[in-house]
Amino acid sequence: MSEPRTHEMDEARRGMIFGLLAYGSWGVLPIFFRALEPAGPLEILAQRIVWSSIFCMLIWLWKRELAWLFTIVRDVRKMLVLGVAAYILALNWGVYIYSVSIGNVLESSLGYFINPLMLVIVGVVVLGERMNPLQWTAIGLGTLAVLVISIDYGRLPWIALTLAISFTAYGYIKKRVGANIGALETMTVESLLLLPFAVGTLIFIKTHANDLTFFSEGGRHTMLLILLGVATMLPLSWFTAAATRLPLFMMGLMQFLAPIGQFLVAVFLFDEEVPLARWIGFGFVWMALVLLTVDTFHRANARRRLRRATLITPV
Repeated sequence: MSEPRTHEMDEARRGMIFGLLAYGSWGVLPIFFRALEPAGPLEILAQRIVWSSIFCMLIWLWKRELAWLFTIVRDVRKMLVLGVAAYILALNWGVYIYSVSIGNVLESSLGYFINPLMLVIVGVVVLGERMNPLQWTAIGLGTLAVLVISIDYGRLPWIALTLAISFTAYGYIKKRVGANIGALETMTVESLLLLPFAVGTLIFIKTHANDLTFFSEGGRHTMLLILLGVATMLPLSWFTAAATRLPLFMMGLMQFLAPIGQFLVAVFLFDEEVPLARWIGFGFVWMALVLLTVDTFHRANARRRLRRATLITPV
């Protein structure tokens, strides 16, 4: 009995380490994007797609496993859906990179804080789920946060809302259609589907704007652009390793590490201004997330009790 238990605990510890690496690296990604200046947001997005697709294909060639790719390519419906998901992801990446370039990482962190609230809304509107009082309160606090921050900005926090909505839509599409496809396989297909857009963008920047920084800003800058592929693939592989070792509710809790990291980077490294109204707005969001976390634990415990009751019920 002790050996399997020890193995299970070792796997959980490894999962925690991989999860911390994945979400921690996503949290500090703005530092990497800032280091890519003077490259503009469009070039960074395009280079990220190009080098992600190259590194993905190199991994599969090294593993000598490409049969799965031909199977997916032959499925027209799946390719269309993955194509939609890919371009939604590109929108998410592009807005996120843009927020770093204009010095507004704070608002991008708000978007990823709001994301769990968006998932609850999707559950109600699209899937017909019923919200309990804790979830209603969380949604109310989230709405109040957006209103407070909008008044402070003098506009809707469109960066935060675009990030939250696009990432929620991407996650929903992936869960409904691509759940049976692995993370690396999905990233490979999506990168390849985005490749024409990325190459076209780089050609446009070179020929029309003459503003392509690849090769023109020195070897260090060029190497950093190439490493965009690694910076995309490594956290993804860590995330996959964590997801296979940890329960879903633990992954749900760890997802907050990324926006927390972004928030800390914005405030303490990039010296972004946080007026009192913005602190209040973020405070409402954090209160909402605490309520969602409590609700998640309650439902997980309820399911556990139900399973135990089912197991001990005489047949």
